[in-house]
Amino acid sequence: MDAFYASVEQHDDPGLRGRPVIVGGTGGRGVVAAASYEVRKFGVRSAMPMRTALELCPHAVCVHPRMQRYKEVSAVVFGIFRDITPLVEGLSLDEAFLDVTATAGAPEAIATVIKERIRASTGLTASVGVAPNKLIAKIASELSKPDGLTVVTRERVHAVLDPLSVRRLPGLGRKMGARVEAAGIRTLAELHAAPDALLWPLFGRDSARMRDRAGGIDERPVVAERSEQSISAEDTFARDLADPRALHAELARLADLACERLRRSGLASGCVTVKIRRHDFTTQTRRRLIAPATQERRAVAQVAAELLTTWLSANAGAKLRLLGVGLSELGPATQLPLFGVHRPELDAAVDEIRERFGAGAVRPAIGIK
Repeated sequence: MDAFYASVEQHDDPGLRGRPVIVGGTGGRGVVAAASYEVRKFGVRSAMPMRTALELCPHAVCVHPRMQRYKEVSAVVFGIFRDITPLVEGLSLDEAFLDVTATAGAPEAIATVIKERIRASTGLTASVGVAPNKLIAKIASELSKPDGLTVVTRERVHAVLDPLSVRRLPGLGRKMGARVEAAGIRTLAELHAAPDALLWPLFGRDSARMRDRAGGIDERPVVAERSEQSISAEDTFARDLADPRALHAELARLADLACERLRRSGLASGCVTVKIRRHDFTTQTRRRLIAPATQERRAVAQVAAELLTTWLSANAGAKLRLLGVGLSELGPATQLPLFGVHRPELDAAVDEIRERFGAGAVRPAIGIK
């Protein structure tokens, strides 16, 4: 989808159409979640600090994200995908791979139908890449945005890929892209032809894989309905926090939120991870396996609190800008022991109260001043 969040906002509010729109948090540490094409002309891009974005475009219109609305539109779009083929691998709310090998019709005609149906159903535009594999399709989808359709046949792979900047290679990243260019490799053709002596200092054991990717080689299949691997909740604080009580209050809130998401998915977790980011952006994680797997807030919050306490004892006075709670080793939730220490009915009651009266209706006591 093209500038998905921003496009949804412009569609829903005609007054925003044609104007530079930024979707994201407006606090001191807010970041750009999405940028309309009008604001991109000023150099604004996703993941940029909001402060920087507004320096580049002071007259931009800032809109707070409406995730529920984006999920609603995404569900419509993915419904269209699954009408075309059952082989749909979602990457995010606004992006997916489709394997149309067994779908009747020429691939370009199928892509055109998808674009037309998306526009008719949502009023939004999508850009599509049609290619022999996932890597090339991903690159092709970016070549003629917005509202683009780029077809790369097997015969044209090198003609299309070779002259492109190495920064077009998915997953390379901005910093690594700069390092690769500094080493004298500027195009995908040059990366594909580069010797190990040049690539090893950059990519190490991934050198051969990166060379193959630059040549458009990708054997990964489209994996439909990929199971959820982890569920998490994290937050960047408005100011750095060092007070242990304040940090534990934030951690309890995040554990509560992660467990709520876990219960909505009907899953239980067998591993708790705490993500810790210092004021200098140094990031560490601490994790612990738990048995039996659980979806109960108190159990997860207790493990997370113990992990944070241990870390703080070894890093007294550390200032943190972000905390997160991740839940992994996921599986279907099972009935917990009736006479055990677990009280699933308590969490269920809390979920029902929040659904009726809002997310702030019930909060962990540690977070109340």
